[in-house]
Amino acid sequence: MQVFYATQFVLPLPPGHRFPMEKYRLLRDRLAAEVHDVQLMQAEPATDGELALVHTPGYIQAISDGSVDPRILREIGFPWSPAMADRARRSVGATIAACRAAFRDGVAANIAGGTHHAYPDKGGGFCVFNDAAVASRLLQAEHARHQRRPLRVAIVDLDVHQGNGTARIFRDDPTVFTLSLHGQKNFPFRKEASDLDVDLPDGTGDDAYLQALERALDELAHRFDPGLVIYLAGADPHEGDRLGRLKLTWDGLEARDRRVFDWAWQRGLPLAFAMAGGYGHRMEDTVQVQVNTFAVAAAYARRWHNRPR
Repeated sequence: MQVFYATQFVLPLPPGHRFPMEKYRLLRDRLAAEVHDVQLMQAEPATDGELALVHTPGYIQAISDGSVDPRILREIGFPWSPAMADRARRSVGATIAACRAAFRDGVAANIAGGTHHAYPDKGGGFCVFNDAAVASRLLQAEHARHQRRPLRVAIVDLDVHQGNGTARIFRDDPTVFTLSLHGQKNFPFRKEASDLDVDLPDGTGDDAYLQALERALDELAHRFDPGLVIYLAGADPHEGDRLGRLKLTWDGLEARDRRVFDWAWQRGLPLAFAMAGGYGHRMEDTVQVQVNTFAVAAAYARRWHNRPR
C-alpha cells in the first residue's frame, strides 16, 4: 500500500500553538516500524494549475507569496511562512498521488490531508487548500481523457467537524457526493449543506455512531454510484480528543474504519484516505487511532492484491 507524506516540511508554529504538528512525524515513524506492506513515499507539491481546478488564482497567489489577507490567516489558524505554503501544496499533492495509486492498487493513503474547511477563495480551521476537492477534480479530468462516462467521486468525511468547504465546492456538482458525519454543536458553527449530513449530539458513543454510519452508507449507495471513494478518517471522534466532544473508543473507531473499507471493497471501488483531524489530550492517543486505521487499510490492500484477476 502506497502512503504519501510531507512530514519533513514542518510549519514553524509559535510556542503553545494548539495544532499538533508533531503527530505526522510520529505516525510516519510508527508506520515504518509496525505496519507491514506499507511503502512510504514523499509527496510532490500540487501545481498552480492543479490547485486552480478548485481555488481562485488570487488566493493561490496570495498563499504562495505571503500577501494573503490577515483575516483569512486568522481563519486558517497558521501564520504565513514559505514552509506553510509549501506544506499546503504537498498535502494536496499527497492526496492526488494517493487517488492515482488507489486506481492501481485498490487502497492508498495520505498521512496528512483531509483539509475540508478550505473554500475556493479562503482557508479555515487549519486548512489552506482543499485536498479532497482538488484531487476529485483532477482525477475526473484525467479520467475524461480515456472514458466517456464521467468519474463519480464519493467523499466520505468522518472527521468530527463538518466538511463545510467541501460541501460548498460541490453543492451544484452531481458528479461528487459529499457525506459528512459530524458533531452537531461542533465547529464550524455555520455549516454548509452536504449531499448527506448526519448531525451527532455531544457524547455519541460507539453503538449510536456505527448505526448512523451504516444508515448513511446505505443511503449513499441508494442515491449515488461512485467510481472512487475519498475517505477522511478523522481521529477526533475519539473519546480522548480535546476538540471532538464524541465518545468513540479504540474499538469503535476501528469498527468505523472496517465498515468504510468493507463498503468500498464489496463494490470494487478504489479508496484513497487522508487522516484529517486529531487533537488528543495525549498526542500518542491520536497517533494510535491513526495507526489502527492504517492497519485496517493495509489488510484491505492485501485483499486487493490477492483478488482474482
